[in-house]
Amino acid sequence: MTGPAHADGARVKPVAALELWGGFECTINRVGDRQHDQCAFTGHYDRLDDIDRVASLGVRTVRYPVLWERFADARCEDEVWRATDARLARMRELGLDPVIGLVHHGSGPRATSLLHADFAHSLAHFARRVAERYPWVTRFTPINEPLTTARFSALYGLWYPHLRDDAAFFRAILNQVRGIRLAMAAIREVTPAATLVQTEDLGRTHSTPPLAYQADLENERRWLTGDLLTLRVRDGHAMYARMLEVGVSEGEVADATGDGCTPDILGINIYVTSERWLDHRTSRYPRRTHGDNGTHRYADVEAVRGRVEGLAGHEALLMEAWHRYRLPMAVTEVHLGCTREEQMRWLHDAWRSAARARGAGADIRAVTAWAMLGLQDWSSLITRIRGHYESGAFDVRAPVPRPTALATMIRSIATTGTFNHPVLAGPGWWRRPSRLAYLPGGETERVNRTPVALHHGHRPVLVIGASGTLGRATLRLCDERGLAAHPVCRPDADVADPQDVERLLRASGAWAVVNAAGYVRVDDAEREAAPCWHGNVTIAAALADACAARGVPLVTYSSDLVFDGRKGGAYFEGDAVGPLNAYGRSKAEAESRVLQAHPGALVIRTAAFFGPWDDWNFVSRSLASLAQGDEVLAADDLFVSPTYVPDLVHASLDLLLDGERGVWHLANAGRTSWASLARQAADAARIDASRVCGRPHAELRLAARRPADVALASERGWLMPTLENALARYVRARPWKRLQRQAPASPARTFSAA
Repeated sequence: MTGPAHADGARVKPVAALELWGGFECTINRVGDRQHDQCAFTGHYDRLDDIDRVASLGVRTVRYPVLWERFADARCEDEVWRATDARLARMRELGLDPVIGLVHHGSGPRATSLLHADFAHSLAHFARRVAERYPWVTRFTPINEPLTTARFSALYGLWYPHLRDDAAFFRAILNQVRGIRLAMAAIREVTPAATLVQTEDLGRTHSTPPLAYQADLENERRWLTGDLLTLRVRDGHAMYARMLEVGVSEGEVADATGDGCTPDILGINIYVTSERWLDHRTSRYPRRTHGDNGTHRYADVEAVRGRVEGLAGHEALLMEAWHRYRLPMAVTEVHLGCTREEQMRWLHDAWRSAARARGAGADIRAVTAWAMLGLQDWSSLITRIRGHYESGAFDVRAPVPRPTALATMIRSIATTGTFNHPVLAGPGWWRRPSRLAYLPGGETERVNRTPVALHHGHRPVLVIGASGTLGRATLRLCDERGLAAHPVCRPDADVADPQDVERLLRASGAWAVVNAAGYVRVDDAEREAAPCWHGNVTIAAALADACAARGVPLVTYSSDLVFDGRKGGAYFEGDAVGPLNAYGRSKAEAESRVLQAHPGALVIRTAAFFGPWDDWNFVSRSLASLAQGDEVLAADDLFVSPTYVPDLVHASLDLLLDGERGVWHLANAGRTSWASLARQAADAARIDASRVCGRPHAELRLAARRPADVALASERGWLMPTLENALARYVRARPWKRLQRQAPASPARTFSAA
């Protein structure tokens, strides 16, 4: 079979099957005087066995950091070299081929910057040291995404040296291109066969017609890295003229490009926000999105959120790059910070798009599953450190990095080239009408009427107890996530009969079951023991029997009330149960029976629900009472870990997709009394909390005994945000004024358990 031709008529050598690579998100960027190190955030420097984890997925090529800043700014450089030696030696033992990165969104060591005259030569000196130390390594990325780094550092002012200047931007990218060229020359003096894998974010700018000229400028600018390295930036090139206009000299361009340094593999990075939308109708958009080019004022937003036609997507962008350069290519970063199934859909989209591009003649060598260990605070472009973590193939919030559903998917693609899962039948959120955030009402309604086959014919998640608080929330969030979900309420089937459940499973084709049913009235359970037992034990056991028989994953919910509260500290999954009341005993028995019948089931212990779609939870009732001037009575000597229902459901669905099993604790991080919870909620809603009256729980005359302190912790990994964060989001989702309108008047409120 003959390969596609280069622009000069040469043939491209055919390659083997499309490969799946892996990568460590490894940015070291500087904001002010602080270097932010992603590998430190994810704990990789403390774990040599991360290399084994990646190798276990079947990938054989890994983008890996040996970053200049880390060595130059280290207190003890020898220690850093020894740690790197161990990791690269382990990669070599395991047959992994590294693509070594030397600068990843950085500006160099503290003594230099992207604009420093010695930046390129100093980088080349470091590159030679790396090549001499690891002569068996043949693939390098001296500087990752030079254009993106120059934009963020010298045009937008987000990263060091925090400039907002066209000339500084051009000089920053020229200095980086010079650094790439000199670094590769130094490396090739040691390893003549060394190859350049040059990466860049390849977005596209779309616009309304009046701004077509601005979009054209930005779409020409996005090719700068490749064009400079392949000596295309000369007279007649739009960016060449632009450089000269802002004061960059011809000599500066010539010094940067030299004789060129054509990439051996052109690495294309595409994110869901890489494509932009420019709109002159600024009134449609928040002020923070507005910009000005001196001729027009316009909004600059993500195309996925503002452009009715949506994204051009992986395949179109890959084919653009292929037709421009005719060089071997790889998709060198694929990551999406989202729910688990959306992460899977994004990788699936990239993999299929690369395969189609290959079919159309493009020489696409690989797709890279990026962020093997996840990443932190990219939601703010790493300008603020808030601990916002996005998991990848592994979730580092566990004591030992925990493989997610992405790990299973990567292993299958890397070893067989394919992967199947029911969630891949649905379109990613970037293809659904709900993605649009800025259209006026009429236009939004028009787009939302556009037919999108979300669930037709898709295998669903079966939601038992669909009419309850948790069931309704599960259905709602499944819909938001594009997951087919089939509700089951009492009239639909006898879910206490395993045979009836099995018939339901067979008829629906469900790939998983979420049991959100149950008896929840803790005090009433003391006199309604039989209904409580039926709702919590009999139904859960029947579902476990039926799901086990058909090999269907099951999620069921338990409670903090399985504990006696005497531990003197937070409870972990492995702690012994000892319920004090009928409700707690039913939940403890349900746990035992479910896991005995179905060892693969996931049992989630949680506590003290509150959420935006339920009027009758403790937080909603307390705020409604306070808003009306009523008094709220609540126990100040009973301590719990409250749980925001949307967080609970999202985490539960992610764990279900990850194939987790056994007992898992899910609650928002924080220990509080019921009275303190009411006060915290009032503070978040800016309501006077002075009418919250804390009382010993004995004065509240509760029928069921309560454990004094059942705060939850986890030895498996803490996945939930803080209580403070959850309350803030709850208040934004459900303003207290609406609570005031909806809540029935009553004298005093007493706390109610979840």
